[in-house]
Amino acid sequence: MPDQHATRATLEKKPQEVQAMFEGVAKRYDLMNTLQSGGLDRVWRRATRNALELQPGQRVLDLACGTGVSTVELARSGAYAVGSDLTFGMLAAGKHTSAVQRANVPLLAGDALHLPFADEAFDAATISFGLRNVVRTGDALAEMARVVRPGGTLVVCEFSRPSWAPLRVAYYNAALKLIPQLARRASSNPEAYEYLADSIKAWHDQQALAELINDSGWTAAQWRNLTGGIVALHRAKKPKSTASAR
Repeated sequence: MPDQHATRATLEKKPQEVQAMFEGVAKRYDLMNTLQSGGLDRVWRRATRNALELQPGQRVLDLACGTGVSTVELARSGAYAVGSDLTFGMLAAGKHTSAVQRANVPLLAGDALHLPFADEAFDAATISFGLRNVVRTGDALAEMARVVRPGGTLVVCEFSRPSWAPLRVAYYNAALKLIPQLARRASSNPEAYEYLADSIKAWHDQQALAELINDSGWTAAQWRNLTGGIVALHRAKKPKSTASAR
């Protein structure tokens, strides 16, 4: 049954509200992701890993990792994958799953605006479906640039704007309305999924996010649409020198 103390964040994205909201969905978070995406969440995770082009032995940060399912996927490349998330309940739920234990990936608490890592500690960084929940998007992107070495890679996997008009109409007018209804049956915090639908509608389109990435310590941001643009992968590089930055 839904939690009578369920929490929904507002689009102001105050960190305490976002943290409390995700605490409320931690136990069934992965199940809901699979249900609401029709199993496409697995496809999107693989696409993110492939876009990073990780090599064995490289270090990659998986920000807003949730329960660590995405971190485990990154570790399949042979890279050393580190997951970080703001929500302790998510991390606790992930650490007890067999997949995370088998992959032996570290899951650490961390604020996207104040990452607990040294400058240039990683070869790459990624964030999947979490950038939309950060109160200051540009600052989070800049903080990710701080912890990645010059020449390193960023990949953002996030909900976006469907490119085909009929799909866009169906997505906004029908599919997003079904998410809260599904959550009332399967989630312990259905109000969180009302926020999810609203935050997707309010989020940047592909071009606007690319421009924001380029203005936040990265360069040459490009994107590739997945599932008709319902999701987009943005890929960028950290300049090798300040002279090459925009």
